Amino acid sequence: MRIILLGTAAGGGVPQWNCNCPICREARAGTGRVRARTQSSVAISADGQHWFLLNASPDIRSQIESAAPLRPAPAVKTRGSAIEAVLLTNADLDHSLGLLLLREGEKLRVHASPKVQQSLTQGFSLAPTLGFFCGLEWIEPPEELMPLLYRDSSKSGLLYEAFPLPARPPRFAKDSRIASFGHVLGYRFLDEKTGGRLLFVPQVTAFDLHLLQLLPACDALLFDGTFWSENEMPERGVGKLLASSMGHVPISGVAGSLKRLAELEVRHKIYTHINNTNPILLEDSAERAAVMAAGCTVGVDGMEMAI
Repeated sequence: MRIILLGTAAGGGVPQWNCNCPICREARAGTGRVRARTQSSVAISADGQHWFLLNASPDIRSQIESAAPLRPAPAVKTRGSAIEAVLLTNADLDHSLGLLLLREGEKLRVHASPKVQQSLTQGFSLAPTLGFFCGLEWIEPPEELMPLLYRDSSKSGLLYEAFPLPARPPRFAKDSRIASFGHVLGYRFLDEKTGGRLLFVPQVTAFDLHLLQLLPACDALLFDGTFWSENEMPERGVGKLLASSMGHVPISGVAGSLKRLAELEVRHKIYTHINNTNPILLEDSAERAAVMAAGCTVGVDGMEMAI
């Protein structure tokens, strides 16, 4: 299984267009202490020719252009794409707006939970809008490992399953304050040929028993790295919300993710969906050093691996 991290930032990217925090200033200055990042999205493939997107960020056009395998194949036909389908973890705008940018192609095949489908149909009229362009075919992902199919219904060589995580729906959804299962999914992938296992969980509110059981059973883990600390936004002077109230477990602290990830004997442990206020973005920060000491990696756009 080939994995390309197309974008590794949370909503707004790094630097964020209206942010003048120290990290965004460093990114704009080009000092090398902070690398610019686009909003979170991943591409995976079993054969290196046919690809699946894990979330479609608002930066998807530039991300496709930056990843050669995703561009139209030369000398085949005037138009075409190597992208077979999109798998959404939630309905958040930084994970779904890119679908609108893919409207010039064939009908979009989008894997999403029923609640995510509802949010993007009723709360935010993305699905009805796409109906006037390429159209959209919803696919409900399975709850146990099943073949991930190409557009022509042939097998891709990958098996996949989705598992629900507790979270609130997006702000534009009805009853957006009520947390429940189904608004956020994690995904597990298995390469039938190599046995390589990928776990994709870019949003985690808490560690439930099922997630704790899945974490050690993978070769590559792409995990929620949005915030370093619980009160990061208020401390940086860019908001009042806490990490947990925004649906993200922080990296640091007794109940943080780093403590748990450090205990895992997993080959690739990578933080993604990193907010522009997170000090792990600073290459020379103590927080970055702590992540590396735990055997984890801070994701960066363009990072590739094979499992």
